[in-house]
Amino acid sequence: MLDPQGPSAPRPPAFSLESKFAPVVRGLCRGCDAGVSASTPYVELHCHSAYSFLDGASRPEELVLAAGELGYPALALTDHDGVYGSLEFAHAAKAFGIRSITGAEVTLSDGCHVTLLVESPAGYANLCRLLTAAHARKRLEPRLDQEVLEAANAGLVCLSGCARYGLAVHKPNGAARLARAFGPDRFYVELQRPLMRGDSRRNNALRHFAETLGLQTVVTGDAHAHTPARTGLQDVLVAIRSRTSLEGCEPERRGNDECALLPPEEIAARWPEDRDAVARTAEIAERLTFDLTEELGYRYPDFSDGSDPADVQLARVTRAAFDERYRHAPRGLRDGADQRLREELALIGQLGLSGFFLLHWEVLELAREVALEVRGSGSPRHLLPPGRGRGSSVGSIVCYLTGLSHVDPVAADLALGRFLNRELVSVPDIDLDFPRDIREKLIVAVCDRYGREHSALVASFATYRARGAIRDVGKALGLPAAELERLARISDGWNAKKVAEEMELLPEAERRRQSPRWKAFAELCGEIAGLPRHLSQHPGGMVISTRPLCDLVPIELAAMEGRQLCQWDKDSCSDAGFLKIDLLGLGMLSAVEECVDQIVRQRGETIDLSRIPLDDPGVYKEIQEADTVGLFQIESRAQMQSLLRTRPENLDDLTVQVALVRPGPIQGKAVHPYVERRQRRREDPDFVPPYDHPLLAECLRDTLGTIIFQEQVLDVAVALAGFSVGEAEGLRRAMSRKRSEAAIGAYRERFLDGAAGKGVPRETAELVFGKVNGFASFGFPKSHAAAFALLAYQSAWLRHRYPAEFLCALLNAQPMGFYPPASLVRDAQRRGVEVRPPDIQVSDAKCQIEGEAVRVGLAYIRNLGEEPATALVEERAARGPFTGVRDLAQRAPLERPGLEALVLSGACDSFGWPRRQLLWRLGLAPRSVAAGAGGTERQLALPLEPTTQVPDLPGETTWERMLADYRTTSLSVGIHPLDLLRPHLPPEVVRSSDLPQLEHGARVAVAGLVVARQRPATANGVVFMLIEDEHGQVNLIVPPPVYDRFRGVVRGEPLLLARGRFERYGQNRNVLVDDLATLAPLARSAANDVEVNAALPGAHHFGQR
Repeated sequence: MLDPQGPSAPRPPAFSLESKFAPVVRGLCRGCDAGVSASTPYVELHCHSAYSFLDGASRPEELVLAAGELGYPALALTDHDGVYGSLEFAHAAKAFGIRSITGAEVTLSDGCHVTLLVESPAGYANLCRLLTAAHARKRLEPRLDQEVLEAANAGLVCLSGCARYGLAVHKPNGAARLARAFGPDRFYVELQRPLMRGDSRRNNALRHFAETLGLQTVVTGDAHAHTPARTGLQDVLVAIRSRTSLEGCEPERRGNDECALLPPEEIAARWPEDRDAVARTAEIAERLTFDLTEELGYRYPDFSDGSDPADVQLARVTRAAFDERYRHAPRGLRDGADQRLREELALIGQLGLSGFFLLHWEVLELAREVALEVRGSGSPRHLLPPGRGRGSSVGSIVCYLTGLSHVDPVAADLALGRFLNRELVSVPDIDLDFPRDIREKLIVAVCDRYGREHSALVASFATYRARGAIRDVGKALGLPAAELERLARISDGWNAKKVAEEMELLPEAERRRQSPRWKAFAELCGEIAGLPRHLSQHPGGMVISTRPLCDLVPIELAAMEGRQLCQWDKDSCSDAGFLKIDLLGLGMLSAVEECVDQIVRQRGETIDLSRIPLDDPGVYKEIQEADTVGLFQIESRAQMQSLLRTRPENLDDLTVQVALVRPGPIQGKAVHPYVERRQRRREDPDFVPPYDHPLLAECLRDTLGTIIFQEQVLDVAVALAGFSVGEAEGLRRAMSRKRSEAAIGAYRERFLDGAAGKGVPRETAELVFGKVNGFASFGFPKSHAAAFALLAYQSAWLRHRYPAEFLCALLNAQPMGFYPPASLVRDAQRRGVEVRPPDIQVSDAKCQIEGEAVRVGLAYIRNLGEEPATALVEERAARGPFTGVRDLAQRAPLERPGLEALVLSGACDSFGWPRRQLLWRLGLAPRSVAAGAGGTERQLALPLEPTTQVPDLPGETTWERMLADYRTTSLSVGIHPLDLLRPHLPPEVVRSSDLPQLEHGARVAVAGLVVARQRPATANGVVFMLIEDEHGQVNLIVPPPVYDRFRGVVRGEPLLLARGRFERYGQNRNVLVDDLATLAPLARSAANDVEVNAALPGAHHFGQR
């Protein structure tokens, strides 16, 4: 990397808080004619968005809007070493009538920069290949060999680089060589004036360089912000990237407002002697006609090159599976399935999607091969499919017969229209869930099967939320770390635009309000909100292409070895017409597979989950009683409270239940009516639920007149307003990702008119449309809910029949689910499962079954991890048990922190000494040390006994042992903190086991360890908390005013005391909180001044936090 303090990069002026963040008022673009050029012809050819991570300060759409305001006819986006935001930028530009120019500022292997602009489709393919080559060496350090650029320059225009790192500035000979490769008609010398020392000298030298070689110059602004008001944030981003404060990165910062997108007239006024270089930008822009929004030539493997057409191949695969699956099915089911298959195959053929389904089938067949390798021959897990479908694709019988779904859509009465219909405008989505170990290898196997040039993972972009903004911006401004951390702890954690409001909740808010630095901090947090911070990886989306993918989008290395990413996220991939195959990892599938494996190894019973009874009364009894801790999809606090009222009796009920507690049904006001009507149906089997209109009776019968599933949005639009299935799907989409008000408004009028045509009163039609609009896309398709309900039941069946094996598998599958490991252990203990602590002599690396008990694995010990724990177990197996802490120290392949963690966790208690004495002995134990040249050899320790006598150290208190357990393993299998704290609590504090005896409305005080906090977007600011004492769990409801008063306690304290009013609704019991207090001082006093809070496990956060 070049030294920014070189001759052409002097120190910029000092940063001024008072001047940098003064508000700049600009009018929004209102119908401006962006196609009309300004009086001075100028086009910005060097511009960075926020996708120049931690450098650009504006979103692509902000740049486009500003360009429209300023009268630019075109604008280039040249982010650093990538086209991450280029498609988003191109679509935004097209919407505003501005011509987008695609490009990138590329870093060469010597650290110099050049700016590449795309002239033609061939040039875009070359740019993608060049960027792929730049990222191929080392992750996050792109460097491109100049020789590669010289060889692949067709269709590209090259500018000589920026003022700081430009190739012509630092390596004139290299620039001359590059100019010869491109030719004088496609290589231009870039002139910039960032108002830093040396501008005149540098530009004179560049003019002379251009004249000597017969090249032309071009003026660029190197814009990093859409307005001067945003340049303060740009400086802050540079400080964040440099991991220092503004003062600490002065040489790297610009320190003035010159990096903003400026009016063409202002640019021309700054270059009176180079008017031709200013005007030349427009001439170049006219040549750069490539449009990234047009067809790129992507094609997925469609099996059209086979000996038989894809339609024939798909029919053959599905017919073979049909004969196998329905061989013994009842005649009615078989005939219905046969008719459904014929209709689906015909529809798929009409839509030209046979190759689409065959590609997914081929990937699943590859997953079978991977599963065989992962599971090993003879594994009982082979009875389980390698993966399972989710989403609307579960409603397809073709998906069922190709193995892409595990639910029979005919038997389950699942609709197809949400997934496939004749008016489909894009390829449908098929999401596949896999156990984590299979998924990890499958991703690499897919890349190997289709070729690394033809496949890659989809990117995602980590964006700034409140806490990240607070910490990063605050550090850049040099604010006190302790105050920033205090603010981060009380922050809701999501919307950084609300940081200014949250600052008012801290002490001394008035002082901060008057401080220029804190004032700037609040403004900057609002500006940085939502900006991308760095490239990340989509959970499992992959793109496969027949044409080399690196011709269509750059590819770079992912964080995990063997993986690679394309530079676009799922939205850009969708806009480009790419087919995204979702290979998702699902923790519960991993847990279920391991549980089945444990059952076979411990009990010799082979479990085929596809054949277990789906009507086990014992399973449903536990579900109806909301005894669902650790179960898939029905374990949350909200699900538990709903279960006590809905009381599911079969898989159909469970399907509704899975979909019920979702934002869509909540916002669509369906939850309470459904629950109440279900209770009435249970009391009176002849109860007929009300419908908003008789036309809705058929489509809403199964959900008692309420909209619970996504398919019902389509059904309602078809039944009430006469929509076609395609129109109804269009309505659902309009309410989903972008939530376009204009599109929704158009559909609303169509809906009301259609309903009027069917004789539906306008008031009724508006009521129904309001419910549909409230539901939007924030709900499950019935097919998806059915797939998840089956897994929920299977997990409940395993937990009911084999509780120890299920807990063991859950612990090994962490992190996942609603509850931390400590709560899973407590719940299992309450149900009679014995859980034993880690033991160096008997524990495996992972948790395992020991008789009828669960033994915690060594990998649960912090500072150890799975690989060292496995090595430790292998050492014990090879050379026998450890005879003591000295033998352990000399044999264990661990560093000192790992050995100490073993002792502190209690894993060495079997040696017979108190933990403090074991630590002392560990310190005296001689160990082999590195020796020889470069430390590549080991000098073995002499087998001598220590000569120092072990002092008589005090034993640990009960508090100390419990806290050490939590600190080192995140759980405690022994005493609960509330067991120890109970004698010190005020006498009015009741146990969770006492709540059933209380009257509704009674004043109550409860105390506990916080398990989970939720602040759902649908709850109007209410916070739901779950606390746990030594006997069970308590639900707390914290209203917004109480949350605002005690935000620090709610968000940051692991032990708390809550007072309020006890509420009883049927079997649901809650405490409506009006006062909260931390128990930290009391716990510290009870523990004889031992620090308590830091050792206890943190609560799980959900929703808006």
